Amino acid sequence: MKLSFNKDNLMNGINIVLKAVSSKTTMPILECILIDATSNEIKLTGNDMELGIETKVEGMILERGKIALDAKLLSDIIRKLSGDESLITIESDEKFNTVITCEKSVFKIQGKDGEEFSYIPHIERDNYICLSQFTLKEVIRQTLFSTSPNDSNKMMTGELIEVNDNILKVVSLDGHRMSIRKVILKDQYHDIKVIVPGKTLGEISKILNGDNESEVLIFFTSNHIMFEFDDTVVVSRLIEGEYFRINQMLSSDYDTKVTVNRREFMDSIERASILIRENDKKPIIINITDEGMELKLNSAFGTMNAEINITKFGKDLMIGFNPKFLVDALRIIDDEEVTLYMMNPKSPCFIKDEEENYIYLILPVNFNAASI
Repeated sequence: MKLSFNKDNLMNGINIVLKAVSSKTTMPILECILIDATSNEIKLTGNDMELGIETKVEGMILERGKIALDAKLLSDIIRKLSGDESLITIESDEKFNTVITCEKSVFKIQGKDGEEFSYIPHIERDNYICLSQFTLKEVIRQTLFSTSPNDSNKMMTGELIEVNDNILKVVSLDGHRMSIRKVILKDQYHDIKVIVPGKTLGEISKILNGDNESEVLIFFTSNHIMFEFDDTVVVSRLIEGEYFRINQMLSSDYDTKVTVNRREFMDSIERASILIRENDKKPIIINITDEGMELKLNSAFGTMNAEINITKFGKDLMIGFNPKFLVDALRIIDDEEVTLYMMNPKSPCFIKDEEENYIYLILPVNFNAASI
């Protein structure tokens, strides 16, 4: 095999598939990137058996073939070679001895047989949806933060993707909060309900260019999901099982409804958070009256009080929250004003718009007089 690339093109391809290369495995072949030039295209593939990414790279095929090269080694070598526009040649023989040449730099490394590499699974294209890269990237950004990194409950590490007719709904929760985003699709589709690993969605979000004109095709099977966009294909296993009963957690009842300027509310909470250290679980106390909203935080480092103008309907209420959970939700809402719906100090708070295109549920925390 003998191939030549522009450095920038090759590096971009490596960075894309690197996201699916296993760092902890007993199978050395999974630590590799497959370079396949057996057809008229050059494809790079990374596959850790849970997540597989394949992307096409522009280059010249001087001699066809394929080889698996250690991903970290290949990435480090290409990155350190000088000049983004430099020409890089990769050449390997029958024993997988590989020579990487760029101007006056020559690396000789040992590759592995590309036939041993596990290709990403073939996915049927019957069941699918189509949306813009911008929309998918935004939906992931607006929900992924409330997945759980803890593997003890597999469902909480993933996101529910549900399609009914022309409505896409994406849900995530971690036991303390829940995020729901609803998107109207251009076309109608078959009903779909799958649980996608949060890691998969996070990696896809990094690859998407976020262009409103570029589309993503998402294909579904009983065990896998496949994302196809630009010159890249991402295939992931699904999380098996029944997702939480979301509708039972939602309520339209409230005793207190508050509309507040999003930026002012978020900035006040962030200022209060200066007084909290990482393992400190001090709540922010929100006191809602006809006069306005008062924020209070009391920690070992000091206290903070702030007042914000609000529009209030219903009862007065004093309620406590983990300030990070409030900020996480407020940060990804684009509206100038947000509306909070609450029942009492022990019931969930809902932040949502009138059309319920987004719903953020946040559980309150208990607080005592010493916190106030």
